[in-house]
Amino acid sequence: MDYSRNFNFPYFFLPTGTRTQAMRVTVLNGDPGDRQSTLEGFLVELAGRLSSAGHEVRPFSIRQLDVKRCTGCWGCWVKTPGECVIRDDMSGVLRGVIAADLLVFASPVIMGLTSGVLKRATDRLLPLLHPYIEIVNGACRHRRRYDRVPLCGLLLDRTGADDDDLEIIRDIYGEIAEDFRSELRFTRFADENPQEVADEIDRL
Repeated sequence: MDYSRNFNFPYFFLPTGTRTQAMRVTVLNGDPGDRQSTLEGFLVELAGRLSSAGHEVRPFSIRQLDVKRCTGCWGCWVKTPGECVIRDDMSGVLRGVIAADLLVFASPVIMGLTSGVLKRATDRLLPLLHPYIEIVNGACRHRRRYDRVPLCGLLLDRTGADDDDLEIIRDIYGEIAEDFRSELRFTRFADENPQEVADEIDRL
């Protein structure tokens, strides 16, 4: 599948002669594109810096993809285990997520939460989870479907958000990461220096 047709910023391949221990970074860009936001420009700059450092960045601009809403049918657990019954662009996104070393959720803060665009894609990650539950550190968590899962990160345009909003969002995505048996390793913002964010990712 040619992912590049769906992106509003480029796919950055590994530069020739860069280090072999590259990190594969998948970005779920949940910017709805209907408001003034610094997120798009920040992601372009960040992807370029990560690529220059030897990492491979695969960006998915969700609003430009055919990603339908989860219907809650549980077909990905019962009918076609590990695969969503909805046939759309999300199948490519799922492959990009499970192949990544780092999964970055990116969104402007809208009314105290991430965008509906990002939530639509996040809900559709359900096939990557196993339906059976086990107790981990006193909490109910899904069993691993895959031995290997990406680390998670959060990038926000925090314009108009307060500290309570940001804490709630961090808690939500921290729980999502733990359900995937991963961890949320950072929360950074689109008004920060892109090089500092790239440096933090480089240290993961």
